[in-house]
Amino acid sequence: MVGRAVWQGLLAGAAGVVVMTLGEKAEQRLTGRPDSHVPARTLERLAGLPERPGRQSPLVNRVMHYGQGALLGVLRSVMAQAGLRGPVASAQFAVVRLTNDQILENATGVGAPPQTWPRAELVVDLLHKTVYAFATGAVADILAARSGPGPGQRHAAGRPARRTDAGPLPRHQAYGR
Repeated sequence: MVGRAVWQGLLAGAAGVVVMTLGEKAEQRLTGRPDSHVPARTLERLAGLPERPGRQSPLVNRVMHYGQGALLGVLRSVMAQAGLRGPVASAQFAVVRLTNDQILENATGVGAPPQTWPRAELVVDLLHKTVYAFATGAVADILAARSGPGPGQRHAAGRPARRTDAGPLPRHQAYGR
């Protein structure tokens, strides 16, 4: 499952970033909002690269933007492989994506907590990250479904609805052996 989750997650995450980026570019054309250089600054600090105030590297920005999205896709793929699929799982993943951004940006001193942001900026960020999460989730779910239901789905099928008397699946059923 792990090897499959990695390649499928990288693919799903990359697809999610492409969809998010297309949405961002369309939104920027409509609103006139400039590109953000926070991804580049964050990666520069994380990697110990020299900072270039006033001159941001589009390459470093893209590496962080696409790399972070692709890598986080692996987590969404693990969710799908385990049986956490669909819109609820994608909504859960949106929180993970937002949290990851905030941890990296705030830990490096590049960003500030979202509650301090102008509301319009916060709404735009939430919208784009949610688009990423749902696009990534759709691809991860489709790829995972090719292997059949995940352990959580098999468990739910055995005892529909959440019940206190439903124990775990036997190991051979949980791991598909």
